Amino acid sequence: MFNFLVTSTKGAWDRLGYEYDRGRFLEYTSDEIAASFRELKELQIKALTELPCLFAYEGTDESMRVGKLKRVKLRNDGRLLFVEPELDARIPPIPFEQIKPLQAALDIRDWELNRTHWAIKDEDLFQVLNGTGMVPNVPASPKIDKTDLPPVSAPEFQANSVGTFIENVLGLDHGGREVFYRGHSNRTKYRLEPSIFRKDERGNFINQDAEDRMYRELLVSNSADFHGDIYTLDRLVRMQHYSLPTRLLDITSNPLIALYFACKSNLDHDGEVVVFAMDRTQIKYFDSDTASCIANLTRLPQNSKDDIDYSSNDVRKFNRQKAIKQLLHFIKEEKPFFEGRIDPRHLRSVVCVKGKHTNNRIAFQSGAFLLFGHDATLDESGTPEIAVQRIAVVNKRSVIKQLDELNINESTVFPYIENSAKYIAQKFTFKEA
Repeated sequence: MFNFLVTSTKGAWDRLGYEYDRGRFLEYTSDEIAASFRELKELQIKALTELPCLFAYEGTDESMRVGKLKRVKLRNDGRLLFVEPELDARIPPIPFEQIKPLQAALDIRDWELNRTHWAIKDEDLFQVLNGTGMVPNVPASPKIDKTDLPPVSAPEFQANSVGTFIENVLGLDHGGREVFYRGHSNRTKYRLEPSIFRKDERGNFINQDAEDRMYRELLVSNSADFHGDIYTLDRLVRMQHYSLPTRLLDITSNPLIALYFACKSNLDHDGEVVVFAMDRTQIKYFDSDTASCIANLTRLPQNSKDDIDYSSNDVRKFNRQKAIKQLLHFIKEEKPFFEGRIDPRHLRSVVCVKGKHTNNRIAFQSGAFLLFGHDATLDESGTPEIAVQRIAVVNKRSVIKQLDELNINESTVFPYIENSAKYIAQKFTFKEA
């Protein structure tokens, strides 16, 4: 295994350090490896510094360097990753022309070289490079494979019935903050990320590059359904309801609804209920200016989003960028009196939003959302603004039966006639004694 680090900043790997947005970490990385680094604690950081590194620049003009990471440090409440590179002086720069024939062997995909990111590849870097004779046959670090990776940390609490789950929920002290819940049917697989940011098993983004086009295509094909929606956020809520990938992550104020989602599928895998606690003053509503800024990122093409430069602290300079002017145009379509001054911090944040209950499903599920900004990530262990705790859920078949006795089932969680019909048919299916 090795770290593959790509940046667009010229000369970055010759400096004392470099910062990555947390959202760029683990792109183009397999699910199995990414699961081990869902949380970045001492064990995970130690593992990152033990892996060899291939340092690269966007495009195909610059040579790549081999080395390691002397230091990895979380900054800005986990939103940034600071790395201190150490180049191996024994290995000269490797021109891209020499790397290109090895891309498949190193699991480096062409489009990766056009995006700043940090991947972890399940290939032996030194074995591939030494096999070509292009680098000196230097002693490599001890080989690290997937069996050496840190295990996925176990939740602090566990429930094997509705009763023990409720005991756990009521036993948590949130200090007066508002609480929301989310159920995952496989606790080792799913992360706290919206569907538009999700990747396939090899770490490729599934839908992110087409976010703006998917938004418009659904509006074109089903215009009447969105006729009463005022804000882009309203449309995203409706699109999320109809399963279009968006930058919204569903949460609920009803813990039993979250428990149902933790149990309804993947019955042979342990589930989990993620518990979020946040100050009530930080919760936004459907007409929030911050929510409008983040939601309208959906309408920007991916290349425009990638062009946004967050390096300056000068808000005026930030707002003079072409992509930000385009974003401001979208915002003013729904808020004509919006002041043309977007705070860059807001665009990369994660906020809790209470949207309109425009359909029965959201109303019954007591639904709310986490709205994710540009390349935003929510630390799996929580942030100062959003505390995160987890309750593991086992014995799922029994739990789902207990929930049914409490009238929490497919018919009530998804209150549509087709779901009710499906539930009733299953309920009255003949079963041999």
